[in-house]
Amino acid sequence: MRRSQRRHRTVTAYWKDDTLVVLIPARMTRAEEKHWVAEMERKLQRAEPRRPAPPKTSDDALLARCTLLSGKYLDGTATPASVRWVPPMRTRWASCTPVDATIRVSDRLRKVPTWVLDYVLVHELAHLREPGHDAAFWSLVRRYPKMDRAMGYLEGLAAAAGWGIDTED
Repeated sequence: MRRSQRRHRTVTAYWKDDTLVVLIPARMTRAEEKHWVAEMERKLQRAEPRRPAPPKTSDDALLARCTLLSGKYLDGTATPASVRWVPPMRTRWASCTPVDATIRVSDRLRKVPTWVLDYVLVHELAHLREPGHDAAFWSLVRRYPKMDRAMGYLEGLAAAAGWGIDTED
């Protein structure tokens, strides 16, 4: 709920991740506020059902994104035990430990477009099936249609920032 001195008559609402944000005039009473929050939630639910939280918001959202990507590009056969954000890595965008099925993703990727993050996640998920970077591994990763574009984005980002991160690791 956000009250605004500049807002006089209108009420607006939108979803921000999993949170309903309602903007109302500051002069509204608590009863009017309660009415408008319920009304706007009803309207938004009907018009646009709540979408899952973007993967950049939490480890749970990242795990949910991995489940979706595994089903879409890897036939649902790559299931991580955990996926979590970690402080910026020096030489990698992410890492995977196939033995315990864990994936760690560098905080640096919170700022990239979702399609770039999706490539990194598909790359790491493919390691759950093929630990090395052999032909079988790359044939799995190539199922992601924006692979080349995402690799180029990451190479440019690393070069511009002087990070020295190799996109193929």
